[in-house]
Amino acid sequence: MGNTRARYRRILRFAARYIIQTWWFEIVLPRFGLARFAARGRAARLTRIAERFHVLAVDLGGLMIKVGQYLSSRLDVLPPEITRELAGLQDEVPPVPFDDIRRLAEVELGMPLERAYASFDPTPVAAASLGQAHRARLSPIDAADMGYDDAVVKVQRPGIEVIVDVDLAALRRVADWLSRVRFVANRVDLPGLVEEFATTSLEEIDYVNEAGNAERFAASFAGDPRVAAPEVVWERTTRRVLTLADVTAIKINDRAALIAAGIDPKAVAAQFATVMFDQLFRDGYFHADPHPGNIFVTPVGVLSSETDAAGPAPDAASAAPAPTWQLTFIDFGMMGQVPDGLRQALQQLMIAVAARDGKRLVESFRSVGFLLPTAETAELERAMTELFARFGGMGFAELAQVDERELRKFAIEFGEVMRTLPFQLPENFLLIIRAMSLTSGMCSSLDPEFNIWDAVEPYAAQLLRDERGNLVQALGKEALSVAGTAWRLPGRLDKVVDRIEQGRLVANSPKIEQRMSRLERTAGRIVSAVIFVGLFLGGILLRLDEPVWGGILLGVSIVPLLHAMFAGVFGRRGAG
Repeated sequence: MGNTRARYRRILRFAARYIIQTWWFEIVLPRFGLARFAARGRAARLTRIAERFHVLAVDLGGLMIKVGQYLSSRLDVLPPEITRELAGLQDEVPPVPFDDIRRLAEVELGMPLERAYASFDPTPVAAASLGQAHRARLSPIDAADMGYDDAVVKVQRPGIEVIVDVDLAALRRVADWLSRVRFVANRVDLPGLVEEFATTSLEEIDYVNEAGNAERFAASFAGDPRVAAPEVVWERTTRRVLTLADVTAIKINDRAALIAAGIDPKAVAAQFATVMFDQLFRDGYFHADPHPGNIFVTPVGVLSSETDAAGPAPDAASAAPAPTWQLTFIDFGMMGQVPDGLRQALQQLMIAVAARDGKRLVESFRSVGFLLPTAETAELERAMTELFARFGGMGFAELAQVDERELRKFAIEFGEVMRTLPFQLPENFLLIIRAMSLTSGMCSSLDPEFNIWDAVEPYAAQLLRDERGNLVQALGKEALSVAGTAWRLPGRLDKVVDRIEQGRLVANSPKIEQRMSRLERTAGRIVSAVIFVGLFLGGILLRLDEPVWGGILLGVSIVPLLHAMFAGVFGRRGAG
């Protein structure tokens, strides 16, 4: 109990110290005209914080390692001094003594390790913040059932449940402190984010849950030669022990090993980004912890020539040689799901980014939940349009070549706009941000010239094609509905007139026939307007792929437009 209390206080002291320091340098000093002084030492301050957090995380372990791993992945937005300092946390977690691991595993499995496995290596192959992995060989019976001998056994760190509870209590307290700061509270629901983090952390220490996630992930990519996942040995799996097929291979961030194996790191970066986009935007079920320790590049035999890394080739002429490697994911404790509504909003956001459409991007921000519905966004639209005009399509390497003064000037102006708007981080978004941050950082480390636009645009192009098809289909249905109503309208009017002539309908207006005639003309103009809209929009959409037919449809649409605008006008003048 004393150790847990001391751990809790140590985390709070660290957070309080650097919250106060940040408040002093970033808020107080600028108000006294000392913004330049505060900015001059910012990099050194952040580096010192990173160094001290590194020491704290390694010493405490638990969820503090997870926080450090997340920060170390932000190669795209954090200074290299910080990411380098925290990068070691991916591999620096000290292992648990084997006697402790043996004791826990035997209690969970209900038998000695020598009976459960043919062999069990006491030296861990990997030590993580919540558990550690050991190589083993399956017993003859299990090996015969599974079809292989080599396995990796993941065993939970003894006492990790208590550590997770203490760390979550400390994080909840820090979130409560920060939520009292108006600037923070207006933009992010920190207590909500901590609860989301708590849910995923508690799921992560339930290995039965992780085993189910592994099978669901494998099913999502069944038959896809780009991706592999280990098979679960359910007979040797419990809540705190997980046995999987051994799939260890080349670590994804080991550039030297990739090159030695004849694998291009740039191709790995491109395929990794594509696979992560597939999970987020196609499946809605994604690996939320894709850091270097959880992904291998596995050399394999030559794949089918009919299938390349991106899926089926469009035709024989464009078919490329299939890669002789695949991405193998492990560690499925932290998985995320994207609800259908949010996934559609994210797709619209992606289309807006690829189209460099500032106005549409701002509307996508609203749909996703980044902006409150009441936010005035004219200035943000202007800023996003300028952003796309100047920096749209640039990768991180290209941005590094831009004049620093220009970047600083734009950042100041853009920052002022952002501070005036009620931005907020929506619910269920923490894992998406984590996954995309890790993906971006990983791809940039594999390929310094990696351009995220190149990965986004094929998806956006497909989404645009789907959107055009859905729009034309919806317009067609609407046009048929309106045209059907308009087509039936004259017949209905005739019936009304018949009833009037037969004396079955009392007409109080002496101009009823004139009104009926006008209504018939209006119905005809409605039909023409519907036909014009269909032809005009169809022409615009078709011009992207079939310019000739698109131009023809646009030309033909003039005829129903003229009828809709002028039909009956001259008749009314003559009658008058």
